[in-house]
Order: sequence, then structure tokens, then C-alpha cells
Amino acid sequence: MFDFSWSQIMLIGVVALVLIGPKDLPIALRAISNLVKKARSMAAEFHTHVDDLMKDADLKGVRDQFKDIRNFDLRSEIEKAVDPDRSIRDTFNSNPLDTASGTSTTSAADTTLESVLNEAPAGPVVPPPDPTRAHAPPFIPPGLVTPIEPPAEPAEPPAFIPPALVRQAAERAAANPT
Repeated sequence: MFDFSWSQIMLIGVVALVLIGPKDLPIALRAISNLVKKARSMAAEFHTHVDDLMKDADLKGVRDQFKDIRNFDLRSEIEKAVDPDRSIRDTFNSNPLDTASGTSTTSAADTTLESVLNEAPAGPVVPPPDPTRAHAPPFIPPGLVTPIEPPAEPAEPPAFIPPALVRQAAERAAANPT
């Protein structure tokens, strides 16, 4: 506990013998041993009181809560909240166009899709471009694309430009055709 060597203990004993004297030395040793016994009993009592306080405070429950927080998996909790039956995950993991995926029940929509896919030509069908229609991607039906209107004549200038300036600009444009 205190890490005394034999030479240090011998030195303490000689100093105690000289200071206390041979006659009172046994009484002093008994008093010191009683003090050590009381200190040990007080330390043991303190230790038991601390253990009782730990049990009363239910620190095991707090420790378990910290353990649960440490092992918390945010991803799985969000997945449980958003997709509890895992249907979204299964949809993304499976190929809806794969007929060999093991789905034995086929609906009318599935057979129609299969027949359309089987009867489709090998290459993509792209209609020739119509010059009166705007250029749209091939996946947009041509009826939805608005036709290109021919350029209209220049509109009247806004009212905030003085008419004299508009006339001068028109005369300059007529005089210098470039």
C-alpha cells in the first residue's frame, strides 16, 4: 500500500523507540493498530454505502440506455418507418420486365406488355422530322408538340419610345440596306 522497504521500516522503528521510549512503545503500537482497524472499517462501510447508492439509482438501467443509444442504427429505423413491408426495396431490387423472375401470376396488363415487347420491331422507330414542328425528343408524341409559327412582321415599338425616333430609325434602315 505505502511501499516501504525494510530499511525504512527499521528507521521508523528506531525513531519511534527513541522518541516514545521503550516503556510506552507497546501502548503506541496498539493505538496505531486500532486507528488502522477503524480506518479500514470506515473504508469498507463507505464502499458498501456507495454500492447501495448505485443500486438505488438504478445505474444499470442508465447503462443499458447508453448501450442502446450506442447501438442505434439510424438507417434501419428510417427504413422501418418509410417502408415497413419492404415493398419499395423489393421493387427496386427486382426487374419488372424480367419474366423469369419467378412470378407465376400474370395479369392482363403483364400479358399486354409482353405482347407489345415481343411484337416491337428490332430498331427504334423514329418518324422523319416535320419542318413545321419544333424539334422534340422522340419519346414525346408529335401531337403534343406545338407547331412552329412563321416569323411575324416586326411589332409596333413600345409606347415609351417617341414616334419621331422610330421614324428616323425606319428611314435609316431603308436608306442603308445591309
